[in-house]
Amino acid sequence: MSGSSGGLIVCATPIGNLDDVTTRVISALRDCDLIAAEDTRRTRKLTSRFDISTSMTSYNKDNEHTKASYLIEKMQGGMRLTLVSDGGMPGISDPGHTLIQGCIEADVHVEVLPGASAAVTALVASGLPTDSYFFQGFLPRKSGERKEMISRLSGLTSTLVFYEAPHRVKAGLADLLEVLGDRPAAIAREMTKVYEEVIRGSLSELLDVATNRELKGEMVLLVGGAARETEEPLSDNRLLAAHLLFAALLDRGEQRRSAAKAVAEEFGLVSRDVYSWTEHN
Repeated sequence: MSGSSGGLIVCATPIGNLDDVTTRVISALRDCDLIAAEDTRRTRKLTSRFDISTSMTSYNKDNEHTKASYLIEKMQGGMRLTLVSDGGMPGISDPGHTLIQGCIEADVHVEVLPGASAAVTALVASGLPTDSYFFQGFLPRKSGERKEMISRLSGLTSTLVFYEAPHRVKAGLADLLEVLGDRPAAIAREMTKVYEEVIRGSLSELLDVATNRELKGEMVLLVGGAARETEEPLSDNRLLAAHLLFAALLDRGEQRRSAAKAVAEEFGLVSRDVYSWTEHN
């Protein structure tokens, strides 16, 4: 955004490590007239780190609808506003959509500066397929509503990506397991922070972890999509051979994921299907 014309700059900010901020975002925060922040205290840690003294105003889920019109009027008068959330991209499970939509309707210029994303970072780190994914955001708090949502997504072949609060992760995993079956999955927590961790395994294995450990921090849950239909089913003999090879690779000490991938490539199967096989199949 150049000159004295007003408008909105949507800035992605670090999800943990402050060094992940881009130079474009630093420049935008420094050069704008006002920063609209989800939590001014959190944003002040970022601005202090980079010696940014721009004034701030609060823009969060409690005031976004009432404050959007005021900010849009200011931008129409020439104010240059940057919008930030506590971390990641504003509007993605964070306040921002109302203001962005209002600017577009009011013909106020909107510019988006890319940056860190917990969902994409976790997806890549999970080891699950990245060619197609479905981002749902936060799961519902109540189990019945949560199961209903999961059921609606159960037929998608894309990797499923959810945000979840630490105190609900165990219940969320239990409902995912009940509705989807024992699919490959991952928990990515505290991404880019000191205690970053990615826990990979089946949903039942992850539920065991959540049952026996207190998992803390911001979390992303990722679940393999529904199996894609194969063009031709394997004959009984070929299917038996595939099972035997999978068992042999596991007995040899191969990791379950790499063994599943090898068997899938050898027999033209879907890796996540092979991954879910047990010794009783």
